Amino acid sequence: MIRAAILGATGAVGQTFVRLLSRHPLFEVVSVVASERSAGKPYREAARWLQAETLDPIIGDLVVQDVHASPDCEVVFSGLDASVAGDVEADWARRGYAVVSNARNWRMDPTVPLLVPEINPDHVALIDRQDWGSDGFIVTNPNCSTIGLVMALRPLHDAFGVEAVHVVTMQALSGAGYPGVASLDALGNVVPHIGGEEDKMATETLKILGVLEDDGVRDADLVVSAQCNRVPVVDGHFEAVSVRLKTPTTPEQAAEAMRSWRSPLEDLTFTTDLPAPLVVTDDPAAPQPRTHVNAGDGMTATVGRVQACPAMASDGRGVKFVVLSHNTVRGAAGCAILNAQLLHAQGRVQERVEA
Repeated sequence: MIRAAILGATGAVGQTFVRLLSRHPLFEVVSVVASERSAGKPYREAARWLQAETLDPIIGDLVVQDVHASPDCEVVFSGLDASVAGDVEADWARRGYAVVSNARNWRMDPTVPLLVPEINPDHVALIDRQDWGSDGFIVTNPNCSTIGLVMALRPLHDAFGVEAVHVVTMQALSGAGYPGVASLDALGNVVPHIGGEEDKMATETLKILGVLEDDGVRDADLVVSAQCNRVPVVDGHFEAVSVRLKTPTTPEQAAEAMRSWRSPLEDLTFTTDLPAPLVVTDDPAAPQPRTHVNAGDGMTATVGRVQACPAMASDGRGVKFVVLSHNTVRGAAGCAILNAQLLHAQGRVQERVEA
C-alpha cells in the first residue's frame, strides 16, 4: 500500500479524496490535514460530511493535523483552496513529499506537470526539472472544465490537427464547493460568469496538448475561446464545443477518431482496472448529467451529437459536439488519484515495503 495524506481534507474536494481513497486498493489514508480551527478534532467531527457514501470509520477516527504536520507517508493529495495552496504545497515539496495537487497555483509553472494521465503522461518528466532542495515535487491536474474539453480534443488533435476551439460550458453547482452559489442565485437560473474559468480553459488546454521539448512544454498551436456558465445541476460539467480542424473530415470520421482513440496508459501496468476515458454515443438526446455523469465511476467523459459545424469552417473542417464529465471526480480528486497511480506505474512513487 501507498500511505497517503490529504491536505484540505474537510473541504468539498478533500471529502471526495477521502471517499475515493477509502476504497482504493493502492492507497491508505494515514493523515488528514486542515486548518487550525479543525486541527486536534477527530475527522468525523471536524468535517461536515457531504458525500453520499458513509464516512469510512477508520478515517473518521483520524485526528486532524494542521499544515505543519509531518506524516509518515509516500504521497500527499491536496484539495486546498487556492488562497493558501501555493505556499503550503511548496512547503510540503521542500520537506520531501510527493504533492499531487488539485489547486490552480502551480499549474502553469514551466517545471510542474499539468496532467490528465491519458492525455499527456509524458509531461511527468517535468518533475526532473524541479528543485525544492529535497526529493519532493509537485504534480497538478487541470481545472474541472478543462479536463472534459481536452479529453475530447486529444483524439481530434492527433488525427486531424486542431486550429481553433469555441466552447460554451454549463457547469454544475458542486464545482463551486460548499456552500457554493446561493440558492436564490442558482435555482431556475443561469449565472454567466465563473471567475477566472475562461482564462484557465484557454491557457491550460494549450499546455496539456503541448509538446514536451528540451526546454519545457511548447504550447499547442491553437486558439481556445471559452464562455463559462453556472447552471442548476448538482454534478457534471456539460460543454458545447465547436472545433476548426486542419484537415477536412466528416462528422462520422471525427466520431470514429474519438471512439477508436487508444489511451497511452494501456501500455503501463496499473494495480486497478482503468475505466474508458472517453466514450461516444449516437443517442441524439445524450449525454445528460442525470443519466451519464457517473459513467466509469465518474472517470469517463461522454461525447455526443457529433455534427458538422459550418460556422467554424465552410470547407469541411468544422465539427461540433457536446461533452459531459464529472467535475468532482474526473475533474478533481479522481484525476489527481489517477495521476498518483501514473507516478506509481512510472516508479516515481513507491509502495511501502514492510519489514
